[in-house]
Amino acid sequence: MQVAENRGRGRPKTAPDEAQRAIIVAAAKRLFLQKGYGNATTDDLTCCCKISKQTLYRLFPNKCALFAAVVTASKPSWLDFTVADDSMPLEEALARIFCIDISAEADQERLDLIRLVVTESQYSPELARIIRENGADVSRAELACWLTRQAQQGRIIVDDADSLARMLIDMIFGAIILKGGGDMAWPGSLDRKAHIRRCISIFLNGARPRRGVAQPAKP
Repeated sequence: MQVAENRGRGRPKTAPDEAQRAIIVAAAKRLFLQKGYGNATTDDLTCCCKISKQTLYRLFPNKCALFAAVVTASKPSWLDFTVADDSMPLEEALARIFCIDISAEADQERLDLIRLVVTESQYSPELARIIRENGADVSRAELACWLTRQAQQGRIIVDDADSLARMLIDMIFGAIILKGGGDMAWPGSLDRKAHIRRCISIFLNGARPRRGVAQPAKP
């Protein structure tokens, strides 16, 4: 179905590409979560965004590129490094990085995105690769850099930053389980904040320098 754009008199005003991309990505995320990756069509997107297919394909050459943009835009709901600084206590900085105060709506949205990937990867195997390369790998690398910076300041001990970053992420988000019917949830979801803080405490208990113990050279 060809969707006609709503045009007024004269030459239509067009949004800058970055603004247009953001609108499309937000609409695509809602559409993917509502209809599923496989069922969402370009007609759905162009109708929702009130754009032409030409505009859509100019900004996103295919559905994979669009889903990658959705994953990238969703990263701050998993790990957000803009809300913490090096002057904070480590416990509080990590709690903020791991979005401890995320809203219930945003928390459910990120679970829905994982559910989509898990349930549709058997039909669209590229989804797992996209969420890994544009989400998980990038977030882990950013966390590894943050941990390395804390080690350089003598706040923690880091022998393998990437491994420690992976470990902490697995400790916290490994609590997300797949239940029957493809549903996902945090075990004891009412205690999500307590779970995050407990994982951080256990992690830091093993990562902090100890008096009287020889420490490895700083990275």
